[in-house]
Amino acid sequence: MTKQNYNIIAQVGRAPIKAWTKGVAFEELAQQQLHNIAAMPLVHSHIAVMPDVHLGKGATIGSVIPSVNAVIPAAVGVDIGCGMVATKTSLTASQLPDNLLGIRHAFEAAVPHGRTGGRSRTDRGAWHNIPEVVANEWIKLQARFERICEKHPAIRKSNTVHHLGTMGTGNHFLELCLDENDAVWIMLHSGSRGVGNRIGNYFIELARKEMQRHQLNLPDMDLAYLEEGSDYFDDYVEAVEWAQDFAAKNREIMMFNAIVALKKMLPIEFSTAELAVNCHHNYISREHHFGKDCFVTRKGAVRAEKGEMGIIPGSMGARSFIVRGLGNPESFNSCSHGAGRVMSRTQAKKVYSVSDHITATEGVECRKDASVIDEIPHAYKDIEKVMAAQKDLVEVVHTLKQIVCVKG
Repeated sequence: MTKQNYNIIAQVGRAPIKAWTKGVAFEELAQQQLHNIAAMPLVHSHIAVMPDVHLGKGATIGSVIPSVNAVIPAAVGVDIGCGMVATKTSLTASQLPDNLLGIRHAFEAAVPHGRTGGRSRTDRGAWHNIPEVVANEWIKLQARFERICEKHPAIRKSNTVHHLGTMGTGNHFLELCLDENDAVWIMLHSGSRGVGNRIGNYFIELARKEMQRHQLNLPDMDLAYLEEGSDYFDDYVEAVEWAQDFAAKNREIMMFNAIVALKKMLPIEFSTAELAVNCHHNYISREHHFGKDCFVTRKGAVRAEKGEMGIIPGSMGARSFIVRGLGNPESFNSCSHGAGRVMSRTQAKKVYSVSDHITATEGVECRKDASVIDEIPHAYKDIEKVMAAQKDLVEVVHTLKQIVCVKG
């Protein structure tokens, strides 16, 4: 019999919690948040907790929540469809220049990132002149978006085409990496940007109003849910699935532009897409588990069905992994979405200095200033321990180490 690789947390009146947290930190506040979720009657079978688990807004990051006939908008969150894409190239490390600053600047010019203003006219993280590739892809998404906005006009007031093909802020990034054989990869992390944020916040508020209208008492109002058959359930599912499609396309466009930028910087021809992976880690999915059709909310978790490829990134100074799912039913065929934070952004800025960040990112061509200290590797769990804790969820196919990193 295979040894169980997770801990079971069981309490009377709550769904069990199965946590793949052996050997990694599991903060008390995150545990309490999970207990609140487990008390919800809509939870099916149990909650699965990934080794990168940490406290989140609405629901715990690194959790997999199966629900029957209902969804919790705040569990999905406001960065709907956030995820990763990675592409292997035919390049090897020896074909890259010794100084990688030019490649970093080329990536920064090709992919809008960060934020300097509230509107697209001044925000450096948005397009000011819409590129043709972005305009063409937006046309494919626009009709569905218009149908959503006809029913919910407030959603229209958001950045759509101006954010398609852009990175955003926080822990979103674009990297050039080397694998265990010195093959060159491009990898990036982003989601549905401003429009996903608008959709998420809008339906989170509608769910809260639904709970108040029905006078339902919840352990946390952030766990307000929409029941199947209610006024807004179908509209939310439609909107969130659209935002997930927007997010996947957003990553595709950024990858395309990053490849073009890299080709302009190198005097040699190279090909791509020998292996490409594009996966969400903040989303809902209609699936069948333990005898029931359900909605699976992966909040900071990646689907890892048997044979399915996924990406588990480390921090700016740690390794990342291209993985293949083992299809563990106890985790609802899921794995972690990264290393997971051990301290907040505010705390990281108080504890660490620019010199600490420079030391932690040695060998990586990236910004070394105070504005990115909140992303210092020390603010994250040890990715090696995170991977060891989920050895029954995925197998490692490639191990990547970044040599260029652009942060939002």
